[in-house]
Amino acid sequence: MKRKSIFFLVPALAFSLAACTAEQTEEGDLPDVDVQGGQLPEYDVDAADVEVGTDTQTVRVPDIDVTAPEERPEQPEPPTN
Repeated sequence: MKRKSIFFLVPALAFSLAACTAEQTEEGDLPDVDVQGGQLPEYDVDAADVEVGTDTQTVRVPDIDVTAPEERPEQPEPPTN
């Protein structure tokens, strides 16, 4: 049991020693940005021709006969201690 507790205690101790504090010393400002016109890039795309359709086919499926197993006589439950 002591060995397992070491696996939890060591990482917690290491985390507490590595923790640090940070304080803000100066306010930040966003930069001034001037946006002027622009142009989006142009693309010439030749898409593939795809033909989609339906087709009727016959699939042969094996015939399966299922026979229920015969009922087993009830067995007494084993004793519990």
